[in-house]
Amino acid sequence: MVARFTAQELLHSDLLINGEWVGGSQAQRFPVTNPSTGEVITQVASASQADVHTAIAAAQAALPAWSGLTAVERSRILRKWFDLIVENVDSLAEILTLEQGKPLEEARGEILYGANFIEWFAEEVKRLYGETIPTNVSSRRLLTIRQPIGVTAAITPWNFPMAMIARKAGPAIAAGCPMIVKPAAETPLSALAIGRLALEAGVHPGVLQVITGPASVIGPELTASPAIRALSFTGSTEVGKKLMSDCAHTVKKVAMELGGNAPVIVFDDADIEIAVSGTIDSKFRNSGQTCVCANRIFVQAGIHDRFVEALSTAVAKLNVGDGFSRDVQQGPLINLEAVEKVESHISDAVSRGAKVVVGGNRHSIGGTFFEPTLITSATMDMTIASEETFGPVAPIFIFETEEEGLEMANSTPFGLAGYFFTQDLARMWRVSEKLEVGVVGVNTGLISYEGAPFGGVKESGVGREGSLHGIEEFLEMKYICIGAVN
Repeated sequence: MVARFTAQELLHSDLLINGEWVGGSQAQRFPVTNPSTGEVITQVASASQADVHTAIAAAQAALPAWSGLTAVERSRILRKWFDLIVENVDSLAEILTLEQGKPLEEARGEILYGANFIEWFAEEVKRLYGETIPTNVSSRRLLTIRQPIGVTAAITPWNFPMAMIARKAGPAIAAGCPMIVKPAAETPLSALAIGRLALEAGVHPGVLQVITGPASVIGPELTASPAIRALSFTGSTEVGKKLMSDCAHTVKKVAMELGGNAPVIVFDDADIEIAVSGTIDSKFRNSGQTCVCANRIFVQAGIHDRFVEALSTAVAKLNVGDGFSRDVQQGPLINLEAVEKVESHISDAVSRGAKVVVGGNRHSIGGTFFEPTLITSATMDMTIASEETFGPVAPIFIFETEEEGLEMANSTPFGLAGYFFTQDLARMWRVSEKLEVGVVGVNTGLISYEGAPFGGVKESGVGREGSLHGIEEFLEMKYICIGAVN
């Protein structure tokens, strides 16, 4: 498998600490597996507590020089990093598909999407303006400046192993903050590869470090260290709550993008073709393994049968297979545990009266491949209504009125993303305002863009990534009062 790579030098399996590739103080390693084949790709270094301490010390040492660069100097280095990622997009996409499983073209899109955050913040760092404040005393002058918060850390998921790092490291490094990245154990190779390119671009040693290994070892060291002033995390709400609690002991700034249970609402006046296309984009991208993917699809009664018929046809056409194969639209699930969760949600729904219209079983390919699935007659008492499936299952719920649809959509403690389809301009405003989510897609299932703020409400997180707001997670505002001016 490795022989297919166009740039072997991007494939690393050691820790990236202080600009060096190290095997770890205890020389322990863990396997990284190709989810399409079950084959072990390589053995990656597993960090010890001592390795984490070394990385934190290196980040502290790197902070003064890196934060002391001008915004323009940091901007140029980040721009070079962006250019190197784009130049190596094909190799990076191959690494991503190999360890994560998503189709190669989708992986390529993720690499470019992630790179765009680095480019965005390379420019945004030059616009970190302070302000002057009208004084209340004639002999004083008042102003504010924005400064890097200090050493930072990021814990990132396996479903977007490159983009989630770029979305966090881009603004942190642009702001002048070193960042220690702990990638998911399932997908560490993408993180190590872009770390290599950061060094090539001129990012100082110690400014971007990648430490791989068990969360149970690395996480507590990051949260307990007073040297780390901010933590950014993407993952489950359960883990996010634990990290927030642990960070409270040193009063770290936290940015949390947590679990979702995204609703899709299809109103009677929706364009069926647009609604079906948008639902497919949201639900089945990355085999349904995204935090913003459609988890509950609410369809108004008047359009229900026509929508289900059209969606069934589209779902049945989805091509499942190895991400390196041509024309594949859906790869494997990440592991057997994910498959079993999908099966349990379908089984529970069927036991409570749901009907499987398309799919519903493990794919004949074997392994962790699963058939794209559509079920109807879903009800709010089913597990699939309250828990995030994180798999290729589209459950259809039926509703009568706009008010009922909104009530069903909002009946969850989560609030990351929501989607709806309508041609009524007034309804576009009403529903956008009433959906209890941080991100709304109207007549589209694809919503992410580096220039727009991304984040959730309720138990889906705090803080925002992307846009001019994303860099604020890594800055402190300082007020300066100058007296005796007269």
